[in-house]
Amino acid sequence: MSQINPPLITRLDSTQADFNEKLTNLLAFEASEDEAIDRVVAHILLDVKKRGDAAVLETTNRFDRLSASSIADLEITQAEMQAALISLSPERRSALETAAQRVRAYHEKQKAECGSAGFSYTEADGTVLGQKVTPLDRVGIYVPGGKAAYPSSVLMNAIPAKVAGVKEIIMVVPTPDGVKNSLVLAAAAIAGVDRVFTVGGAQAVGALAYGTKTIPQVDKIVGPGNAYVAAAKRRVFGTVGIDMIAGPSEILVICDGTTNPDWVAMDLFSQAEHDELAQSILLCPDAAYLDAVEASIARLIDTMPRKDIIRISLANRGALIKVRDMQEACDIANNIAAEHLEISAENPQQWADQIRHAGAMFLGRYSSEALGDYCAGPNHVLPTSRTARFSSPLGVYDFQKRSSMIYVSEQGAQSLGKVAAELAYGEGLQAHARSAEYRLKPNLKQKT
Repeated sequence: MSQINPPLITRLDSTQADFNEKLTNLLAFEASEDEAIDRVVAHILLDVKKRGDAAVLETTNRFDRLSASSIADLEITQAEMQAALISLSPERRSALETAAQRVRAYHEKQKAECGSAGFSYTEADGTVLGQKVTPLDRVGIYVPGGKAAYPSSVLMNAIPAKVAGVKEIIMVVPTPDGVKNSLVLAAAAIAGVDRVFTVGGAQAVGALAYGTKTIPQVDKIVGPGNAYVAAAKRRVFGTVGIDMIAGPSEILVICDGTTNPDWVAMDLFSQAEHDELAQSILLCPDAAYLDAVEASIARLIDTMPRKDIIRISLANRGALIKVRDMQEACDIANNIAAEHLEISAENPQQWADQIRHAGAMFLGRYSSEALGDYCAGPNHVLPTSRTARFSSPLGVYDFQKRSSMIYVSEQGAQSLGKVAAELAYGEGLQAHARSAEYRLKPNLKQKT
Protein backbone atom coordinates (compact mmCIF):
# COMPACT_ATOMS: atom_id res chain seq x y z
CA MET A 1 0.00 0.00 0.00
CA SER A 2 1.51 3.31 -1.04
CA GLN A 3 2.01 6.00 1.58
CA ILE A 4 0.20 9.28 1.00
CA ASN A 5 2.52 12.25 1.53
CA PRO A 6 1.15 15.05 3.72
CA PRO A 7 0.38 18.31 1.92
CA LEU A 8 3.21 20.82 1.64
CA ILE A 9 0.96 23.65 2.79
CA THR A 10 -2.56 24.07 4.17
CA ARG A 11 -5.35 25.08 1.79
CA LEU A 12 -8.24 27.14 3.18
CA ASP A 13 -11.34 28.75 1.67
CA SER A 14 -13.01 31.81 3.19
CA THR A 15 -16.44 30.41 2.25
CA GLN A 16 -15.98 27.43 4.58
CA ALA A 17 -18.22 27.55 7.64
CA ASP A 18 -15.30 27.03 10.01
CA PHE A 19 -12.88 29.33 8.16
CA ASN A 20 -12.53 31.91 10.93
CA GLU A 21 -11.80 29.22 13.49
CA LYS A 22 -9.19 27.61 11.23
CA LEU A 23 -7.55 30.98 10.53
CA THR A 24 -7.43 31.82 14.24
CA ASN A 25 -5.75 28.49 14.97
CA LEU A 26 -3.28 29.06 12.16
CA LEU A 27 -2.33 32.51 13.46
CA ALA A 28 -2.13 31.45 17.10
CA PHE A 29 1.34 31.85 18.49
CA GLU A 30 2.21 32.17 22.13
CA ALA A 31 5.80 33.07 22.78
CA SER A 32 6.88 30.26 25.09
CA GLU A 33 7.97 31.73 28.37
CA ASP A 34 9.88 28.65 29.41
CA GLU A 35 10.20 28.66 33.19
CA ALA A 36 13.62 27.03 33.01
CA ILE A 37 14.89 29.72 30.63
CA ASP A 38 13.40 32.46 32.78
CA ARG A 39 15.07 31.09 35.92
CA VAL A 40 18.46 30.95 34.20
CA VAL A 41 18.02 34.49 32.89
CA ALA A 42 16.94 35.83 36.29
CA HIS A 43 20.05 34.33 37.88
CA ILE A 44 22.37 35.74 35.20
CA LEU A 45 20.86 39.22 35.42
CA LEU A 46 21.12 39.29 39.21
CA ASP A 47 24.72 38.11 39.02
CA VAL A 48 25.59 40.81 36.48
CA LYS A 49 23.85 43.43 38.59
CA LYS A 50 25.86 42.39 41.66
CA ARG A 51 29.27 41.53 40.23
CA GLY A 52 29.40 43.45 36.96
CA ASP A 53 32.35 42.68 34.69
CA ALA A 54 33.30 39.50 36.58
CA ALA A 55 29.88 37.95 36.05
CA VAL A 56 29.75 38.99 32.38
CA LEU A 57 33.23 37.55 31.78
CA GLU A 58 32.57 34.22 33.50
CA THR A 59 29.21 33.68 31.78
CA THR A 60 30.56 34.63 28.36
CA ASN A 61 33.62 32.40 28.67
CA ARG A 62 31.39 29.48 29.71
CA PHE A 63 28.65 29.81 27.08
CA ASP A 64 30.81 30.95 24.14
CA ARG A 65 33.74 28.67 24.95
CA LEU A 66 36.22 31.55 25.29
CA SER A 67 39.18 32.13 27.60
CA ALA A 68 39.23 35.92 27.87
CA SER A 69 40.93 37.28 30.99
CA SER A 70 39.04 40.59 31.06
CA ILE A 71 36.12 42.38 29.43
CA ALA A 72 38.69 44.60 27.74
CA ASP A 73 39.77 41.51 25.79
CA LEU A 74 36.22 41.27 24.44
CA GLU A 75 36.09 44.78 23.01
CA ILE A 76 36.52 45.29 19.26
CA THR A 77 38.54 48.38 18.41
CA GLN A 78 37.63 50.90 15.75
CA ALA A 79 40.79 49.85 13.90
CA GLU A 80 39.57 46.24 13.82
CA MET A 81 36.20 47.35 12.47
CA GLN A 82 37.87 49.39 9.73
CA ALA A 83 40.12 46.46 8.91
CA ALA A 84 37.05 44.25 8.52
CA LEU A 85 35.56 46.81 6.13
CA ILE A 86 38.75 46.95 4.07
CA SER A 87 38.88 43.15 3.90
CA LEU A 88 35.57 42.88 2.05
CA SER A 89 35.46 42.25 -1.67
CA PRO A 90 34.65 45.38 -3.69
CA GLU A 91 31.23 43.95 -4.62
CA ARG A 92 30.31 43.09 -1.02
CA ARG A 93 31.54 46.43 0.31
CA SER A 94 29.64 48.33 -2.37
CA ALA A 95 26.43 46.46 -1.55
CA LEU A 96 26.83 47.17 2.16
CA GLU A 97 27.56 50.87 1.58
CA THR A 98 24.65 51.23 -0.85
CA ALA A 99 22.26 49.63 1.63
CA ALA A 100 23.55 51.90 4.41
CA GLN A 101 23.15 55.00 2.24
CA ARG A 102 19.55 54.11 1.40
CA VAL A 103 18.66 53.30 5.03
CA ARG A 104 20.22 56.59 6.14
CA ALA A 105 18.41 58.64 3.47
CA TYR A 106 15.05 57.14 4.41
CA HIS A 107 15.49 57.79 8.12
CA GLU A 108 16.72 61.33 7.55
CA LYS A 109 13.50 61.97 5.63
CA GLN A 110 11.55 60.27 8.44
CA LYS A 111 13.21 62.55 11.00
CA ALA A 112 12.23 65.65 9.04
CA GLU A 113 8.62 64.52 8.61
CA CYS A 114 7.87 63.07 12.06
CA GLY A 115 7.98 66.15 14.25
CA SER A 116 11.58 65.75 15.36
CA ALA A 117 12.05 69.52 15.50
CA GLY A 118 9.43 69.95 18.21
CA PHE A 119 6.90 72.77 18.21
CA SER A 120 5.52 75.65 20.28
CA TYR A 121 2.68 78.15 20.11
CA THR A 122 1.76 81.28 22.03
CA GLU A 123 -1.72 81.91 23.39
CA ALA A 124 -3.37 85.33 23.49
CA ASP A 125 -2.36 85.96 27.12
CA GLY A 126 1.31 85.19 26.46
CA THR A 127 1.31 81.59 27.70
CA VAL A 128 3.62 79.43 25.59
CA LEU A 129 3.03 75.70 25.16
CA GLY A 130 5.05 73.25 23.13
CA GLN A 131 7.15 70.13 22.91
CA LYS A 132 10.89 69.64 22.91
CA VAL A 133 12.35 66.59 21.15
CA THR A 134 15.72 65.27 22.28
CA PRO A 135 17.67 62.12 21.38
CA LEU A 136 18.57 59.40 23.84
CA ASP A 137 22.10 59.71 25.20
CA ARG A 138 23.24 56.12 24.77
CA VAL A 139 21.72 53.07 23.05
CA GLY A 140 22.65 49.39 23.12
CA ILE A 141 22.29 47.22 20.01
CA TYR A 142 22.11 43.45 20.29
CA VAL A 143 23.24 41.63 17.14
CA PRO A 144 22.99 37.83 16.85
CA GLY A 145 26.36 36.16 16.32
CA GLY A 146 27.91 32.76 15.80
CA LYS A 147 27.61 31.16 12.38
CA ALA A 148 24.83 33.53 11.31
CA ALA A 149 25.77 36.95 9.96
CA TYR A 150 23.29 39.80 10.18
CA PRO A 151 24.98 42.97 8.90
CA SER A 152 21.55 44.24 7.84
CA SER A 153 20.46 44.13 11.48
CA VAL A 154 23.41 46.37 12.38
CA LEU A 155 22.43 48.93 9.74
CA MET A 156 18.72 48.91 10.60
CA ASN A 157 19.31 49.44 14.32
CA ALA A 158 22.33 51.73 14.36
CA ILE A 159 21.61 54.12 11.50
CA PRO A 160 18.24 55.47 12.71
CA ALA A 161 19.81 55.94 16.15
CA LYS A 162 22.60 57.99 14.59
CA VAL A 163 20.14 59.99 12.50
CA ALA A 164 18.11 60.68 15.65
CA GLY A 165 21.22 62.18 17.25
CA VAL A 166 22.11 59.46 19.77
CA LYS A 167 25.53 60.36 21.15
CA GLU A 168 26.88 56.85 21.72
CA ILE A 169 25.96 53.42 20.35
CA ILE A 170 27.21 50.30 22.14
CA MET A 171 26.93 47.07 20.16
CA VAL A 172 27.10 43.58 21.65
CA VAL A 173 27.52 40.48 19.50
CA PRO A 174 28.34 36.96 20.68
CA THR A 175 31.32 35.20 19.07
CA PRO A 176 31.12 31.49 19.99
CA ASP A 177 34.56 29.89 19.84
CA GLY A 178 35.98 33.34 19.12
CA VAL A 179 34.69 33.45 15.54
CA LYS A 180 34.17 37.07 14.48
CA ASN A 181 32.15 37.91 11.40
CA SER A 182 33.87 40.48 9.18
CA LEU A 183 30.64 41.56 7.50
CA VAL A 184 29.02 42.39 10.84
CA LEU A 185 32.05 44.37 11.98
CA ALA A 186 32.23 46.16 8.63
CA ALA A 187 28.56 47.11 8.96
CA ALA A 188 29.28 48.50 12.43
CA ALA A 189 32.04 50.65 10.96
CA ILE A 190 29.79 51.97 8.18
CA ALA A 191 26.88 52.64 10.56
CA GLY A 192 29.02 54.59 13.01
CA VAL A 193 28.82 52.25 16.01
CA ASP A 194 31.02 53.65 18.77
CA ARG A 195 31.98 50.55 20.77
CA VAL A 196 31.57 46.81 20.17
CA PHE A 197 31.84 44.03 22.75
CA THR A 198 31.89 40.35 21.81
CA VAL A 199 29.37 39.44 24.48
CA GLY A 200 25.95 37.88 23.96
CA GLY A 201 23.05 36.27 25.76
CA ALA A 202 21.33 37.46 28.91
CA GLN A 203 24.64 38.67 30.34
CA ALA A 204 25.00 41.17 27.48
CA VAL A 205 21.49 42.48 28.08
CA GLY A 206 22.23 42.76 31.81
CA ALA A 207 25.49 44.59 31.20
CA LEU A 208 23.76 47.11 28.93
CA ALA A 209 20.84 47.55 31.32
CA TYR A 210 22.75 47.92 34.58
CA GLY A 211 26.19 48.97 33.39
CA THR A 212 29.50 47.52 34.55
CA LYS A 213 32.94 49.00 35.09
CA THR A 214 33.75 48.42 31.41
CA ILE A 215 30.40 48.28 29.60
CA PRO A 216 28.41 51.51 30.08
CA GLN A 217 24.73 51.53 30.97
CA VAL A 218 22.46 52.47 28.07
CA ASP A 219 19.04 54.10 27.93
CA LYS A 220 17.48 51.63 25.50
CA ILE A 221 18.27 48.17 24.13
CA VAL A 222 17.23 47.23 20.59
CA GLY A 223 17.85 44.28 18.32
CA PRO A 224 16.81 40.62 18.00
CA GLY A 225 18.06 37.63 19.95
CA ASN A 226 17.25 34.11 21.07
CA ALA A 227 14.85 33.05 23.83
CA TYR A 228 17.35 33.98 26.56
CA VAL A 229 17.84 37.44 25.10
CA ALA A 230 14.07 37.95 24.78
CA ALA A 231 13.50 36.85 28.38
CA ALA A 232 16.26 39.19 29.57
CA LYS A 233 14.81 42.13 27.65
CA ARG A 234 11.42 41.52 29.28
CA ARG A 235 13.02 41.55 32.72
CA VAL A 236 15.10 44.72 32.29
CA PHE A 237 12.29 46.74 30.70
CA GLY A 238 11.63 49.66 33.02
CA THR A 239 15.29 49.93 34.00
CA VAL A 240 15.92 50.67 30.33
CA GLY A 241 13.68 50.94 27.31
CA ILE A 242 13.43 48.14 24.74
CA ASP A 243 12.24 48.10 21.15
CA MET A 244 9.95 45.06 21.19
CA ILE A 245 9.79 41.35 21.91
CA ALA A 246 9.71 40.00 18.39
CA GLY A 247 8.01 36.76 17.41
CA PRO A 248 8.71 34.56 14.35
CA SER A 249 8.98 36.26 10.96
CA GLU A 250 5.81 36.55 8.86
CA ILE A 251 4.80 37.27 5.28
CA LEU A 252 1.29 37.73 3.93
CA VAL A 253 0.84 38.00 0.17
CA ILE A 254 -2.33 39.37 -1.41
CA CYS A 255 -2.31 38.47 -5.09
CA ASP A 256 -4.84 39.00 -7.88
CA GLY A 257 -3.45 36.03 -9.82
CA THR A 258 -1.40 38.02 -12.34
CA THR A 259 2.08 37.51 -10.84
CA ASN A 260 4.40 34.70 -11.89
CA PRO A 261 3.58 31.91 -9.38
CA ASP A 262 7.27 31.05 -9.02
CA TRP A 263 7.88 34.56 -7.72
CA VAL A 264 5.18 34.25 -5.08
CA ALA A 265 6.32 30.77 -4.07
CA MET A 266 9.84 32.10 -3.52
CA ASP A 267 8.48 35.06 -1.54
CA LEU A 268 6.75 32.57 0.75
CA PHE A 269 10.02 30.64 1.05
CA SER A 270 11.88 33.85 1.97
CA GLN A 271 10.17 33.94 5.33
CA ALA A 272 9.73 30.20 5.84
CA GLU A 273 13.50 29.71 5.66
CA HIS A 274 14.04 31.85 8.79
CA ASP A 275 12.88 29.10 11.14
CA GLU A 276 10.24 26.43 11.63
CA LEU A 277 7.88 28.86 13.39
CA ALA A 278 7.91 31.47 10.60
CA GLN A 279 4.59 32.06 8.85
CA SER A 280 3.89 32.42 5.12
CA ILE A 281 0.32 32.99 3.85
CA LEU A 282 -1.11 33.75 0.41
CA LEU A 283 -4.59 35.25 -0.17
CA CYS A 284 -6.03 35.08 -3.69
CA PRO A 285 -9.52 34.97 -5.26
CA ASP A 286 -8.32 32.67 -8.08
CA ALA A 287 -8.33 28.97 -7.16
CA ALA A 288 -6.40 28.01 -10.30
CA TYR A 289 -3.65 30.47 -9.37
CA LEU A 290 -3.40 28.95 -5.90
CA ASP A 291 -2.97 25.57 -7.60
CA ALA A 292 -0.17 27.06 -9.70
CA VAL A 293 1.60 28.48 -6.65
CA GLU A 294 1.30 25.14 -4.86
CA ALA A 295 2.84 23.45 -7.92
CA SER A 296 5.68 25.98 -7.86
CA ILE A 297 6.27 25.26 -4.18
CA ALA A 298 6.48 21.54 -4.88
CA ARG A 299 8.87 22.06 -7.79
CA LEU A 300 11.16 24.63 -6.17
CA ILE A 301 11.39 23.53 -2.56
CA ASP A 302 14.06 20.88 -3.11
CA THR A 303 16.33 23.49 -4.72
CA MET A 304 16.51 25.37 -1.41
CA PRO A 305 19.51 24.78 0.88
CA ARG A 306 17.19 25.33 3.87
CA LYS A 307 14.46 23.09 2.44
CA ASP A 308 13.94 21.13 5.66
CA ILE A 309 13.17 24.30 7.64
CA ILE A 310 10.94 25.59 4.83
CA ARG A 311 8.96 22.33 4.72
CA ILE A 312 8.21 22.39 8.44
CA SER A 313 7.31 26.08 8.41
CA LEU A 314 4.95 25.78 5.45
CA ALA A 315 3.35 22.56 6.70
CA ASN A 316 2.70 23.83 10.23
CA ARG A 317 2.05 27.54 9.83
CA GLY A 318 1.71 28.29 6.12
CA ALA A 319 -1.50 28.55 4.07
CA LEU A 320 -2.88 29.19 0.60
CA ILE A 321 -6.27 30.82 1.13
CA LYS A 322 -9.01 31.19 -1.49
CA VAL A 323 -10.98 34.40 -0.88
CA ARG A 324 -14.15 35.73 -2.48
CA ASP A 325 -12.47 38.82 -3.92
CA MET A 326 -9.63 41.27 -3.35
CA GLN A 327 -11.70 43.35 -0.94
CA GLU A 328 -12.18 40.34 1.30
CA ALA A 329 -8.46 39.67 1.05
CA CYS A 330 -7.85 43.16 2.45
CA ASP A 331 -10.34 42.57 5.26
CA ILE A 332 -8.60 39.33 6.22
CA ALA A 333 -5.22 41.05 5.97
CA ASN A 334 -6.36 43.66 8.48
CA ASN A 335 -7.26 40.86 10.85
CA ILE A 336 -3.91 39.12 10.38
CA ALA A 337 -1.94 42.40 10.78
CA ALA A 338 1.17 40.82 9.31
CA GLU A 339 4.78 41.88 9.76
CA HIS A 340 5.33 41.93 5.98
CA LEU A 341 2.45 42.44 3.54
CA GLU A 342 2.99 42.09 -0.20
CA ILE A 343 0.21 43.35 -2.48
CA SER A 344 1.14 41.69 -5.76
CA ALA A 345 -1.52 43.06 -8.08
CA GLU A 346 -2.16 45.20 -11.16
CA ASN A 347 -3.26 48.19 -9.10
CA PRO A 348 -1.64 47.71 -5.68
CA GLN A 349 -2.35 51.21 -4.37
CA GLN A 350 -6.09 50.63 -4.70
CA TRP A 351 -5.81 47.77 -2.21
CA ALA A 352 -3.14 49.40 -0.04
CA ASP A 353 -5.70 52.13 0.68
CA GLN A 354 -7.85 49.44 2.32
CA ILE A 355 -5.08 48.26 4.67
CA ARG A 356 -4.96 49.57 8.23
CA HIS A 357 -2.69 47.05 9.94
CA ALA A 358 0.69 45.92 8.57
CA GLY A 359 4.29 46.33 9.67
CA ALA A 360 5.49 47.09 6.14
CA MET A 361 3.66 47.03 2.81
CA PHE A 362 5.32 46.01 -0.46
CA LEU A 363 3.31 47.25 -3.42
CA GLY A 364 3.44 45.72 -6.88
CA ARG A 365 4.85 42.48 -8.21
CA TYR A 366 8.45 43.78 -8.32
CA SER A 367 8.49 44.76 -4.63
CA SER A 368 9.78 41.58 -3.04
CA GLU A 369 9.98 41.55 0.73
CA ALA A 370 13.67 40.62 0.49
CA LEU A 371 14.46 44.10 -0.83
CA GLY A 372 12.97 45.56 2.34
CA ASP A 373 15.11 43.27 4.47
CA TYR A 374 18.32 44.63 3.03
CA CYS A 375 18.36 47.78 1.00
CA ALA A 376 15.04 49.45 0.12
CA GLY A 377 15.51 51.97 2.93
CA PRO A 378 12.61 51.60 5.40
CA ASN A 379 13.43 49.72 8.59
CA HIS A 380 13.15 45.95 8.65
CA VAL A 381 12.60 45.78 12.41
CA LEU A 382 8.83 45.33 12.39
CA PRO A 383 5.99 44.33 14.72
CA THR A 384 5.05 40.64 14.61
CA SER A 385 2.33 38.36 16.01
CA ARG A 386 -0.51 40.79 15.14
CA THR A 387 1.10 43.63 17.10
CA ALA A 388 1.03 45.75 13.93
CA ARG A 389 -2.50 46.59 15.13
CA PHE A 390 -0.89 48.95 17.66
CA SER A 391 2.85 49.07 16.92
CA SER A 392 5.12 50.63 14.30
CA PRO A 393 8.42 49.77 12.60
CA LEU A 394 11.61 50.75 14.40
CA GLY A 395 12.45 54.32 13.45
CA VAL A 396 14.12 57.58 14.37
CA TYR A 397 11.27 58.27 16.79
CA ASP A 398 12.28 55.22 18.86
CA PHE A 399 15.58 56.91 19.68
CA GLN A 400 14.03 60.20 20.74
CA LYS A 401 11.95 61.36 23.66
CA ARG A 402 9.57 64.26 24.01
CA SER A 403 9.30 66.78 26.82
CA SER A 404 6.27 69.02 27.22
CA MET A 405 7.14 72.73 27.51
CA ILE A 406 4.89 75.02 29.56
CA TYR A 407 5.50 78.73 30.11
CA VAL A 408 2.51 80.34 31.81
CA SER A 409 2.29 84.13 31.74
CA GLU A 410 1.05 86.13 34.73
CA GLN A 411 -2.21 86.77 32.91
CA GLY A 412 -2.55 83.11 31.96
CA ALA A 413 -2.02 82.05 35.58
CA GLN A 414 -5.16 83.97 36.58
CA SER A 415 -7.49 81.91 34.41
CA LEU A 416 -5.66 78.60 34.55
CA GLY A 417 -5.17 78.91 38.31
CA LYS A 418 -8.92 79.06 38.92
CA VAL A 419 -9.53 76.00 36.75
CA ALA A 420 -6.71 74.02 38.40
CA ALA A 421 -7.78 75.00 41.92
CA GLU A 422 -11.39 74.02 41.31
CA LEU A 423 -10.40 70.61 40.00
CA ALA A 424 -7.80 70.07 42.75
CA TYR A 425 -10.36 70.81 45.50
CA GLY A 426 -12.66 68.34 43.75
CA GLU A 427 -9.95 65.69 44.04
CA GLY A 428 -9.22 66.56 47.66
CA LEU A 429 -5.69 67.78 46.91
CA GLN A 430 -5.55 71.06 48.81
CA ALA A 431 -1.83 71.69 48.30
CA HIS A 432 -2.33 71.48 44.53
CA ALA A 433 -5.14 74.02 44.79
CA ARG A 434 -3.19 76.40 47.00
CA SER A 435 -0.14 76.14 44.75
CA ALA A 436 -2.25 77.41 41.85
CA GLU A 437 -4.04 80.02 44.00
CA TYR A 438 -0.78 81.56 45.26
CA ARG A 439 -0.25 82.84 41.71
CA LEU A 440 -3.65 84.57 41.61
CA LYS A 441 -4.07 88.30 42.17
CA PRO A 442 -4.35 89.15 45.92
CA ASN A 443 -7.99 90.29 45.69
CA LEU A 444 -9.20 86.81 44.69
CA LYS A 445 -10.68 84.94 47.62
CA GLN A 446 -9.18 81.54 48.40
CA LYS A 447 -11.32 78.56 49.33
CA THR A 448 -10.86 76.82 52.63
